[in-house]
Amino acid sequence: MPDQRSLVSDTVDLALRIRRHAVRMTHYGKSSHIGAVLSVADILAVLYGRILKVKPDGPDWYDRDRFILSKGHAGTGVYAVLAESGFFPVEDLWSHCANGSRFSGHVSHKGIPGVEISTGSLGHGLPIGVGMAYAATLDDRRHGIFILMSDGECDEGSNWEAILFAAHHKLSNLVAIVDYNKMQSLKSVAETLALEPFAEKWRAFGWKVLEVDGHDHYALTAAFETPPQMEEKPLCVIAHTTKGKGVSFMENSVLWHYRSPQGKEYLEAMKELGVDVNAE
Repeated sequence: MPDQRSLVSDTVDLALRIRRHAVRMTHYGKSSHIGAVLSVADILAVLYGRILKVKPDGPDWYDRDRFILSKGHAGTGVYAVLAESGFFPVEDLWSHCANGSRFSGHVSHKGIPGVEISTGSLGHGLPIGVGMAYAATLDDRRHGIFILMSDGECDEGSNWEAILFAAHHKLSNLVAIVDYNKMQSLKSVAETLALEPFAEKWRAFGWKVLEVDGHDHYALTAAFETPPQMEEKPLCVIAHTTKGKGVSFMENSVLWHYRSPQGKEYLEAMKELGVDVNAE
């Protein structure tokens, strides 16, 4: 019998491509937030490679699953996975943050197939997704709503209102994923506004909660395939991640929330991701 973990090798490869694209995009666009993108690359790869029901050739298909990146500053990761999934050519990515480009620093839906909504003001993605999930239940539709949040935005009261609403209305078509890398823009989450006991808070608000290694593709796949309908509860997947994952000198470093990879740092980052830029 084959190792079950070998069955996710395609999403592991996809995550690597997302990381490579994101480093290139932030390098050429002189943009920031690469650390936040690297921490969610595996989550995005599993969602788009295994879980989400979407059609690249029909991005407005009514019964598609909806994905919202609430932590909009990690938009380069979403652009990269959409390109790799066939929503638009990979070559389009290289205009990221250029003058007049449709690929802005924070994720934008304008002119970009596959992006449901522009985000960036933290604390808004989950409330919007909850509204979508509630509307789907009223219309008796079966598509899922997936929202990827940052841990830092869980400081926002608007999220906890949405969390209460979702549980009250038994929105079992809703999955909230928290990128729990434990770092915010200037320092750690614990120093800024401590969240623990984090999982217990979601459970107390009426959600089913799973905690996983956010870089383990098998664990992520198993979590996202959990049928919350069995319990008539929304599902929260707390993904424990490493900010800057995949590039050693970016890992767990607040510096790479805003810093752009240039010069030797760019060359070294790409080398660690398996690309010799000088040989391209």
